[in-house]
Amino acid sequence: MDDELVRTLLKDQHPDLADLELQEVVGGWGNQMWRLGEDLAVRMPRTHGSPEQLRKEHRWMPGLAARLPLPVPAPVRLCEPSDRFPNPWLITTWVHGVPAEHTPITNPAAADVLADFLRALHTEAPADAPVSDRTALPQGLGFPEVQEYVGRHDALRAVWEDAAAAPAWSGPPLWVHGDLHPANVVVADGTLAGVVDFEELGSGDPATDLASAWVLLPDGAADRFFDRYRADEATVRRARAWGVIRALFLIAMGINGEKGIPGGKAHWGPAGQAALERLL
Repeated sequence: MDDELVRTLLKDQHPDLADLELQEVVGGWGNQMWRLGEDLAVRMPRTHGSPEQLRKEHRWMPGLAARLPLPVPAPVRLCEPSDRFPNPWLITTWVHGVPAEHTPITNPAAADVLADFLRALHTEAPADAPVSDRTALPQGLGFPEVQEYVGRHDALRAVWEDAAAAPAWSGPPLWVHGDLHPANVVVADGTLAGVVDFEELGSGDPATDLASAWVLLPDGAADRFFDRYRADEATVRRARAWGVIRALFLIAMGINGEKGIPGGKAHWGPAGQAALERLL
């Protein structure tokens, strides 16, 4: 997939957009992305499950975007498979800002912004909403090599055992983002300015998203976040375990980047270490 292919597909299916400036965006997992003009983005799936995830976003994101207090990628056009490209692809709005993986959030008031965003998102999902597979805690923290790398086994085990002993979510399934980490939010003027990448959108336990209080916000801001969000104690306990999982994942990606392993991101390691310190 390259600029020439995207330009050709636009001329075939959306000629009114085909002359806009096109710039590939580095990064991404399930989709390769281009910025289209000033205010649009093209997303093209490059993994097996991504085409259906794009259809999911096209189905559900317009209604959610209309009531969320921060900019998110709102679908503009769903583009159909063709001889030139065998999968559906999506044109969305562009969310302005710098990814937090490059410019971390520094303003403590971002705790209020994040809490308000998640309160608006975490509403009861309809019965036919997709079910998130990222809200039931796994059997263990995982990442054994990373745990060995960071040490602090007793502290990690204590967080996990406390979360496992906490009551499960007993409310209705709520809409959750499912993948909040520094590459999936954008920053402007030191605060949260938008949320992107809703591939894991689904219904379930909000604890998975609340882990972002430790993963995204600056030191000392988590308490302010939870005061604003008003989460119950059991949900906070489960969220802490999800936070440790996210931190270990970021550290793992950092280690891979240092080793030169494809897909690794060396600059994610310090973000994961900082999140782990806040959690422990």
